[in-house]
Amino acid sequence: MSQPVENTITDFMEMATKATDQAYRFWEKAANQETSNEDPSASIMNDFSKAFEELGDAVYRNPTKVVADQIQLMQKQQALFQNTALKFLGKQAEPVIHPEKDDRRFKDSEWTENVMFDYIKQFYLLQSKSLTDMVGDADGLSDKSRQKVDYLVRQLVSALSPTNFASLNPEVIRKTLETGGSNLLDGMEQLLKDLDASQGGSLNVSMTDMDAFKVGRNVATTPGKVVYQTDMMQLIQYTPTTAKVQKRPLLVIPPFINKYYILDLSEKNSYLKWLVDQGHTVFCISWVNPGPGLRDKSFENYMLEGPVAALDAIEKATGEKEVNAIGYCLGGTLLATTLSYLQKKKDERIKSATFLATLIDFKDPGEIGVFINDTAISALEKQMDAVGYFDGRAMAFSFNTLRENDLFWSFFINNYLKGKRPTAFDLLYWNSDSTNLPATMHSYYLRNMYLHNRLKEKDGLELGGVKIDLSAVKVPTYFLSTAQDHIAMWKGTYDGAKNFSGKSRFVLGGSGHIAGVINPPKANKYGYWTNDALPETADAWYQDAKQNDGSWWTDWQNWATKEDAAQVAKRIPGDSKLAIIEDAPGSYVQAKILNVANK
Repeated sequence: MSQPVENTITDFMEMATKATDQAYRFWEKAANQETSNEDPSASIMNDFSKAFEELGDAVYRNPTKVVADQIQLMQKQQALFQNTALKFLGKQAEPVIHPEKDDRRFKDSEWTENVMFDYIKQFYLLQSKSLTDMVGDADGLSDKSRQKVDYLVRQLVSALSPTNFASLNPEVIRKTLETGGSNLLDGMEQLLKDLDASQGGSLNVSMTDMDAFKVGRNVATTPGKVVYQTDMMQLIQYTPTTAKVQKRPLLVIPPFINKYYILDLSEKNSYLKWLVDQGHTVFCISWVNPGPGLRDKSFENYMLEGPVAALDAIEKATGEKEVNAIGYCLGGTLLATTLSYLQKKKDERIKSATFLATLIDFKDPGEIGVFINDTAISALEKQMDAVGYFDGRAMAFSFNTLRENDLFWSFFINNYLKGKRPTAFDLLYWNSDSTNLPATMHSYYLRNMYLHNRLKEKDGLELGGVKIDLSAVKVPTYFLSTAQDHIAMWKGTYDGAKNFSGKSRFVLGGSGHIAGVINPPKANKYGYWTNDALPETADAWYQDAKQNDGSWWTDWQNWATKEDAAQVAKRIPGDSKLAIIEDAPGSYVQAKILNVANK
């Protein structure tokens, strides 16, 4: 091997080692900073530091394995060095390591064809795998600590990817040469814009062209009318498209941590429109985007001024006392509490309940659990008390870090290094259209659900003067979970399904929290698994489950019509005791997060 080539490789190895060492020291410093009752992020990092201490103890107890792993890593690094030397001489050499099949960071041909870029890629992958394997293989580490350490190490190795650095990314280098560096100037301009629009302490990277969409124009377009509203929500009644409709109206309760129109993005994938086209009289809640004026609104307010109030409105609009209900994510959690509240009040208006990607048992909240601890919640409560709400942009940033390469670094590279404007994508527009949460409600939700898991306990919660007992709820239930959900882990949602006493059907869809739910039959994607039985464990359910093509939507429709076969003439919004307030999608959903800060 020529001396210049050898020097180049050696220099890079030294640079990479120094960069890794600096990153370690940064994270060590961050993880060991003292906890502040005023700073949720510091509290979380302190919690991480305890997990790292546990990891250190586990590693210390098995030094032989550590040495063996390091020797193996050095051997692979040496093999990579030798293979690279051979390739410089024009000879063939098999890669020491390959990116994972779903890793799109290294798709540019230069990462394979260019010897130096190939070396950089493989060196990074070896180091990354060594770190993640160390966490995964550590014996004696508790599940919670392993999850926290795994999350933080993953953030570290993702941040250190050579694709994130302008001087190491071949695509960025080409772009810089082509444009004379204007891509970096454009990227800096976009970065400054995003920082101005971000909540303090985080960077909400632009994911889509926010000017390409307007609610009511090209998203949330299913025809309907707002027929009722409270401080907390507007109730939309959709215009029927069939001459006959199901006798029971259908109430849809979306989550209030984001806007309802994930269920109505476009005509081709609108779940709400599909429900209307199947002959349902659909009512959907559109939640308020709260400012400081609603700081004292509680989880109880969301229940009483949301679904409970909606039931009264639906009865006035249709004359029907019996309703079917669907709750999505947190909307499903709210539906569960509502069912118990109504049962205790001897109110039997909800005759069937459907839960989409819903946590009821929070013992396994997924990776979001890494942010939850008592000290962090206390610090967050102090912050919320100062402004009256939890800023939805902070939540969006946290959720994006759960899929950091897809939802953060890919946009970081595209926007700031390549200098490209984000493309127009309706799903990402919705994802960026954040909502706040009232301080009182959010504190209650974090403590009682995520921290203490009280919803599943008999009489563990009290709402509206009523002790909540899910085991007393006997209405038929339908649970849809998704196999790759990282927010509501499907095995955790399965445990939740077993909290009710009525007959329950559990269905597992393909894909994740959004795509697995918003899966129109015409797309013929992902498929779903069914099992008429509901055994004790999720694993037992899956073992005997049948895989089906298409969408769970059709399975649900068959289930729903068996529960409610009667039909009546179509119902037109406004032709009842409820006057039309305004056209769908209404005004509540139009409120942007930056416009509600002073309301």
